[in-house]
Amino acid sequence: MRSNTVRTEGVRRGAIPRGIATKGPALLSYGFRPFFLGAGLFAIFAMVAWIGALTQGWEVGGRSYGAILWHGHEMLFGYATAALAGFMLTAIPNWTGRLPVSGMPLLGLVLLWLTGRIAMLQPDMIGLYPAVVVDAAFLPALACIAGREIIAGRNWKNLKILIALGLLTGSNLAFHLQVLSGGDTAPVLRAAIAALVVLIGLVGGRIIPSFTRNWLVKNGAAALPRPHGRLDVAAMAALIVALAVWVLVPDSPLVVASGTPATVLLVIRLASWRGYAVFEEPLLVALHVAYAFLPIGLLGVVLAAMGWLSQPSALHIFTVGAIGSMTLAVMTRATLGHTGRKLAASGWTSASYLALLIAAVVRPFAELLPQHYHELLGVSGVCWIAAFGLFSIEYGRLLVAPKRA
Repeated sequence: MRSNTVRTEGVRRGAIPRGIATKGPALLSYGFRPFFLGAGLFAIFAMVAWIGALTQGWEVGGRSYGAILWHGHEMLFGYATAALAGFMLTAIPNWTGRLPVSGMPLLGLVLLWLTGRIAMLQPDMIGLYPAVVVDAAFLPALACIAGREIIAGRNWKNLKILIALGLLTGSNLAFHLQVLSGGDTAPVLRAAIAALVVLIGLVGGRIIPSFTRNWLVKNGAAALPRPHGRLDVAAMAALIVALAVWVLVPDSPLVVASGTPATVLLVIRLASWRGYAVFEEPLLVALHVAYAFLPIGLLGVVLAAMGWLSQPSALHIFTVGAIGSMTLAVMTRATLGHTGRKLAASGWTSASYLALLIAAVVRPFAELLPQHYHELLGVSGVCWIAAFGLFSIEYGRLLVAPKRA
């Protein structure tokens, strides 16, 4: 289907453009469309391939990477970066007042991401170094586009998002270098997770209280989320310090010393947003629950440093719980809002949230109960597939159709 909207000319600074820069397919009219669809479908494929590798011996990742490294890499640098790209390419026009990246430039970026996924599936088939180059090209390209738009729009305060993109880019390159040299990829993966968690902390701290405030005002509530202030700055600073320590020395007592106060501050910050008052609206509840996995994840790494929890269990609280839940919550809400639909969760959307919540809760227990490792991993994996299967079925048609007037 094709979009009937046309390019908006002469957009004044500060205004939010409502046109798009292409007359082509609606799928290429805005960054969230192809990247959210790609993220949803790839989330399903990657989990099916991972379960198949564990249970049926499917060869993914080739000889050079193998199934375990492929799984870790692709969930972070395949799925999560697609969801991040969709969010950024949709949010930046609102920040800068510029037209969204669309049409052929958007198609080129999507194909670059997709080519990386194909290359990493069997990197030895095309050559290890060409596969690395192809995969490593996407994040720098995304950073260049984001940086150009932010600078052209003089939106200086959001340049900090490029720092997180730079850390992700460096982490991806370091991951490949560690594989090529036979080094340890665990610190690199922790660094990538930390970068994504910080982004959740920053972006979530902006959109969750804002969306919650709007809903509460609309419904006549007197008590509203606390305005942004020193608590938010302190919580983010403590989160960054705790994550940096975890990346470098995950088993050190320093993780306990830095992670404990950060956990407390994040809990207080989340409670100040009055999430308990929006229980009737699943779209908002999902955002609050996803953010709750930040302090839960920090508590997990603290317990792991104390020897009471395994490092993989703690890590998966961040990946499945925080990253998976937040990306799904943002993708559903953004798709509804930017395609002209009512901001209300359907039964299927609520079911997808619940399925992913079960996946996030069950997954850490796989290492805690090794005698039931494969069963728990299977339950978590099936719930993950169900969550993104429901998303792809319900939202796929919205992502490829023109915006409702």
